[in-house]
Formats: sequence, C-alpha cells, structure tokens
Amino acid sequence: MLRNGLEPWHLLVVAIVIIMLFGSKKLPDAARGLGKSMRILKSEVKAMKEDVATPAAGPESAPAEEATARTIQAAPGDATSARPVPESGAAAR
Repeated sequence: MLRNGLEPWHLLVVAIVIIMLFGSKKLPDAARGLGKSMRILKSEVKAMKEDVATPAAGPESAPAEEATARTIQAAPGDATSARPVPESGAAAR
C-alpha cells in the first residue's frame, strides 16, 4: 500500500500546492512569524526550566535584595516586542 511513503516528487507537489494556495508574497512573512513564535516558545521554556531548577524559597530564607523582573524578547536585542513576565511569587512576599 504505502511501500514508498514519501518520495521527493511528493514533496515537490506539496510545495507547489502551498505556493499556489498562499502566494509567494505571504510565504516569507509566514516564515518570519513562525520563527518569531519559535524564539518566544524557546525563551518561555528556558524560563520555566530556570524556575524549576531554582528551589522555592520559604519565608525564613527570603533574599535581602529585591528580585529583578524578567523580560521575554522575541529576538535578541529586540526591544519593541519585549514584555515583562509576571512573577507569581513576588506578589505574595
């Protein structure tokens, strides 16, 4: 049935159909948007891993200095799309 599941000409047909559906002008914008979304997702995952790696501080071991707010950026150096990350534990202290 699917002896040769995905051959090169299948990929060519899919590429032609995508170009005909979306047009050649919208494809670079779509790829740029997808790349930006992937960078945001990667930074969010990294921030979550950092939160898990640091143990939760109890009231007896509260740090003396003020915690700095983190920002998530879509691209390195991109200040226009940077947004602050709300800290759930900061409001409780």
